[in-house]
Amino acid sequence: MPAKRTPIWQSIATALTEDITAGRYEPGSKLPTEAELSARFGVNRHTVRHAIKYMSANGLVYARRGAGVFVTLVPTDYAIGKRVRYHRNLEQAGRLPGKEILHLETRLADAEEITALALPDGAMVHVYDGLSLADGQPIAVFRSVFPAERFPDLTTELERLRSVTAALKEYGITDYTRANTRLAARPASATQALRLRISEGDPILRSIGVNVDTEQRPIEFGTTWFAGDRVTLTLSE
Repeated sequence: MPAKRTPIWQSIATALTEDITAGRYEPGSKLPTEAELSARFGVNRHTVRHAIKYMSANGLVYARRGAGVFVTLVPTDYAIGKRVRYHRNLEQAGRLPGKEILHLETRLADAEEITALALPDGAMVHVYDGLSLADGQPIAVFRSVFPAERFPDLTTELERLRSVTAALKEYGITDYTRANTRLAARPASATQALRLRISEGDPILRSIGVNVDTEQRPIEFGTTWFAGDRVTLTLSE
């Protein structure tokens, strides 16, 4: 009795799974297109699609409409509590933290910033827009706003030190805590999707919070938009 042959689609799924296991495709990276995989394995697109569907059902990959098929990321545990420190959070989760500065500017505070930071009308603020990375993959875009009068050269220190905690230490802020946090689910905008390498409309988690110094004076008004499939937010004391 002849041996039972392995279906071609299953062989393709096995080969791609081995590629992922060997690190040829990292978590969050995009697989080749159906056309490219069809050429590689010498099969039609329907066979490739069957293999991808099988891998997706097993949680190895996922499809983003109009963007392609991506290797599944293991969500990063991120603690939201009184002391939110990005680098510490990522290191405790066993991930390599990273940040990119997207934009730094000093401008007039808007109404929401005036309220959050307890500023007088007409006050100036420093605005830090950035991208947070875990193991080189984008997990969040953020905006941090600081009172400019209290921290006159903060943008220079942020560019030099690449750390909010380190930059604030230059002004004698040795400790700060989160006074309040608001969480909400939102669809990703076009610009957020571009930065996070997701599709427009994909779910993101928005966190808004105010950090205060040891005298309970507001020093930072922050908003972070986390990619919904890459982060598990946990509440801590």
